[in-house]
Amino acid sequence: MAKQPNLNDLMQQLQRAQVQMSVVQEKLKDEVVEASAGGGMVNVKMSGGSQLLAVQIDPSALNADDVEMLQDMIVAAVNEASRSAAALAEKRIGGIAGDLGLPGM
Repeated sequence: MAKQPNLNDLMQQLQRAQVQMSVVQEKLKDEVVEASAGGGMVNVKMSGGSQLLAVQIDPSALNADDVEMLQDMIVAAVNEASRSAAALAEKRIGGIAGDLGLPGM
C-alpha cells in the first residue's frame, strides 16, 4: 500500500509554490516578447503578462486602398505575441507546478 502524504508537508509545499508563482508572475510583467506579420511590416511587443506594449507599422504598409490587409497583419502580430507570452508564462510557471510532484499538475 502506498504511503499517504503528510498533509502538513503538502500544505507547506503548496504555500511555497504559491509564493513562487506570485514572484514569477511579477517577473513576467517585465519580460517582453515580440512578433511580426506581413514580412515585418507590423511589429508588436507584449509583456510576459500579456499586456500589449507597442505596435510599430512600416509606413509602406499604409495603403489607403487596402486597410483590411493592414488590420489583418496587426491582428496576426498581436495573436502571435499573445501565444509567445502564454508559452513564456507556461515555461516559467510550469516548473513550479511540476516540482510539487502531484499528478495532473
